[in-house]
Amino acid sequence: MAASAAVGTVLALSGCAADADNQGQRFGLPEGVTEEAPLIGDLWVGSWVAAFAVGVLVWGLILWAVVAYRKRNDELPKQTRFNIPIEFLYTVTPLIVIGVLFYFTVQHQDDILDESEDPDLTVHVIGQQWSWAFNYTDEDVYDIGTTTDIPTLYLPVNQTVRFELDSPDVIHSFWVPQFYMKMDVIPGRTNSFQVTPNEEGTYAGKCAELCGAYHARMLFNVEVVSEQEYAAHMQELRQEGQTGQIDVPLRGSYANVPEGEGGSQE
Repeated sequence: MAASAAVGTVLALSGCAADADNQGQRFGLPEGVTEEAPLIGDLWVGSWVAAFAVGVLVWGLILWAVVAYRKRNDELPKQTRFNIPIEFLYTVTPLIVIGVLFYFTVQHQDDILDESEDPDLTVHVIGQQWSWAFNYTDEDVYDIGTTTDIPTLYLPVNQTVRFELDSPDVIHSFWVPQFYMKMDVIPGRTNSFQVTPNEEGTYAGKCAELCGAYHARMLFNVEVVSEQEYAAHMQELRQEGQTGQIDVPLRGSYANVPEGEGGSQE
């Protein structure tokens, strides 16, 4: 009961803090800004609704048992060693609940990770200790950040982008909360997913996997802009000499440690 009250308090506070954009109705999620966001958002909200439904049912049965079977006298109640229908019910019901959640999770996961359609552009993301590099594959330009210079990823609005994720050192996690999508960046393995941003704006991204001493510095920004602004930024990168592609075996991470904070090559 205490845990349930704590969860309720957190949800209530999160809703009060974001009444303007109905964050409480999304059970704490920020506003989604991609075409694929409803797939995850609906699964998240549906899971909470199912959890509350099960909780209300369990709490109701507990209260009913407390009232219906409260002590009325000193006579010892009838003792029952087992009850087949009840045991069958509390064995099968959780399996049904888990089966339904599993079905919808797999269904949404398949839709979210579907890459059958060709993307409009591809961005090769390299997560390294402790910053990010972005290769704009179709434009043959790149951008790179450091722990003191947060990089910005530019994406054109209403264009499907495929992210290809690589790491030269340890496991990172590429996460843009308002995209409702997070995927691990694993050494020796290229992960990928596609999204279509449909709202222009500036969004915060970060590494969601504890990856070392300066994990908290692995931040980046995402600018979803018009096609004209996107093309202009690509031209700016060319003019700055940031042409070509950064290779995955990039091991300059400790060179990115702020001056005076040290580091090692281990």
